[in-house]
Amino acid sequence: MISMNILLVIALAPLLGSAIAGLFGKQVGRAGAHWVTILGVVVSCALSLHVLWQFLALGATPFNENVYTFFQVAGYSAHVGFMVDTLTAMMMVVVTFVSLLVHVYTIGYMEEDPGYQRFFSYISLFTFSMLMLVMSNNFLQLFFGWEAVGLVSYLLIGFWYKRPTAIFANLKAFLVNRVGDFGFLLGIAGVLAWVGTLDYATVFAHAYNSELQGTFTLWSGKIGFGGWSLDVLSGPVDVEIMTFICICLFIGAMGKSAQVPLHVWLPDSMEGPTPISALIHAATMVTAGIFMVARMSPLFEQSETALAFVLFIGATTAFFTGLIGIVQNDIKRVVAYSTLSQLGYMTVALGVSAYSAAVFHLMTHAFFKALLFLAAGSVIIGMHHEQDMRKMGGLKKYMPITYWTSLIGTLALVGTPFFSGYFSKDTIIVAAQEASRTGGWVQHYAYWAVLLGVFVTAFYSFRLLYLTFHGKERFRDVAHEAHDDDGHHDDHGHHGPVEPHESPWVVTVPLVLLAIPSIFIGFFTVGPMLFGDFFRGAIEVMPAHDTVAAAGESIWHDSHGWFMAAVGFGTHFYKSVVFWLAFAGFASATYIYLFNPAVADRLAKLFSPVVRLLENKYGFDDLWIKGFAGGGVKLGRFSWKRADAGLIDGLLVNGTAALVDRVAGILRHVQTGRLYNYAFAMIIGLIVLLAVLVKMTGA
Repeated sequence: MISMNILLVIALAPLLGSAIAGLFGKQVGRAGAHWVTILGVVVSCALSLHVLWQFLALGATPFNENVYTFFQVAGYSAHVGFMVDTLTAMMMVVVTFVSLLVHVYTIGYMEEDPGYQRFFSYISLFTFSMLMLVMSNNFLQLFFGWEAVGLVSYLLIGFWYKRPTAIFANLKAFLVNRVGDFGFLLGIAGVLAWVGTLDYATVFAHAYNSELQGTFTLWSGKIGFGGWSLDVLSGPVDVEIMTFICICLFIGAMGKSAQVPLHVWLPDSMEGPTPISALIHAATMVTAGIFMVARMSPLFEQSETALAFVLFIGATTAFFTGLIGIVQNDIKRVVAYSTLSQLGYMTVALGVSAYSAAVFHLMTHAFFKALLFLAAGSVIIGMHHEQDMRKMGGLKKYMPITYWTSLIGTLALVGTPFFSGYFSKDTIIVAAQEASRTGGWVQHYAYWAVLLGVFVTAFYSFRLLYLTFHGKERFRDVAHEAHDDDGHHDDHGHHGPVEPHESPWVVTVPLVLLAIPSIFIGFFTVGPMLFGDFFRGAIEVMPAHDTVAAAGESIWHDSHGWFMAAVGFGTHFYKSVVFWLAFAGFASATYIYLFNPAVADRLAKLFSPVVRLLENKYGFDDLWIKGFAGGGVKLGRFSWKRADAGLIDGLLVNGTAALVDRVAGILRHVQTGRLYNYAFAMIIGLIVLLAVLVKMTGA
């Protein structure tokens, strides 16, 4: 049986390490800070593995209990509680394992940073926040974890607060996520309004009941005041309750999981240190939205409209953000746009009700994407903080461990057979294909988006690999004048060409440990997680929507046992168009960037309008910065000039003062100071009062 005490230790151990490193950093020192936080995450990771083992080996039943109730008023309660099933256990292991390796990696990457203790405190606090999010058993606690990871990500992205670009990036992330979180909060409010509780179990039990199957009037069709009204629509607009709740919840997921158009914060978050790029973009914050929708599968299954909305957004993100990665030259930004694209794949899986495939890809992606981010950081260390791939090349012989682990991460990302990314990614594509057979234009659009995305992914992935590790040693062609990540000048003693070097063991060991699951984790888990009963009871899918089962029939055929089934899964690849698209992307990148680099410049000139569009990121940055944020500033200035300065100051404040002054100027003429004038006024007043009294009494 799963113990409450174990779950409390899993959640609180990183928090304790964060508190010690953050509050007593000077007392414990740099070594004390990293040891206490690493120990906390080690404890969480070990106990998370124990919980997962109890499900797999001992057949443990799901755990759902409250820890502490804050208040209970009129049937409403707020409490901390844990719901731990196979979905939660898998997420706990992924979060703590990747976090542990990031903690170790940070020892080498942040070795000379003055904010060493503060950084360890932040990343340990981030781990605690993510654990509270995935372990919650109610929407209120989910929202706490949701906001906590957003807050800590703000602190981490702007960790080097002396850099204006870092401050801009963390504000951008914070504000864009507030837009998504507003929708998320509306969805939670809808759940509370129509169900009367925020407990998962109760809400899911009501998902099929009449109170969530009806509609409500979102807009009456008229606006009016008093007896005046204006028809703005032909009639009332009725919205399905479940559709409203699910779309609002997904808008929150769009912010956290960086879906178009709320994706603009994620590439800029590369301004933070590389370890947090791996932590935020691989296994934690950006996967929170995917996890949340999978957790809410009983709700989303009740709304075809919400699923279609999710599918369209995911497909758009998967293909179009991947294209931007082709024109990026910053090594971390290429990996960042790759993350956006892969998050789009996961969202497509959610939209076709392939929740298990989405979560499976979340897991495999966490390992190989963390590997690619940390490998990029290793390259940056070896290149003395240079991030432009155009100034690299030929690093394979200088950084062999980084190269081979990067190659493994790349092969997993592009979906090479028997690497982890293949099993999850190909299942999503086949599930989208199954949905397109009976679906409408949205399903067809999604299938072609994820299919063509295979070519795009392979192309930009091998472009990164070749520009960084192969070809001419371009770093010898330019004098190097690097800057520390905190913005201070730092030439590392190199006043000429850079001499690359392999990173220290605290950097390379996490790379090797992440490379192992990047190869094998998909092969060993595809059977139970996708086509077994691993997620039974944790994820609900209506039989008519079960695209994963349909994909299994077309992929697995009659293979028996998980090993032969996985082998059959791998051999399926060579018979599909997916293989040839991936191979075409690999071949194109190989020819252009390895054998004939001049072609890249000619293609850039030939398709210059498209290149400019991609470099401008489709104008989304301008939309948010100049349109949304700039529009808000202009509205504020207009309100200040017209409403504040004109109406409030001009009319109410200054106008009232002027009116009082004018009235006083008139009344002062009455105050003559002569006694006979006052006596005359009193007599006249008395006469008027007597006249009124006589009139009223009828005398």
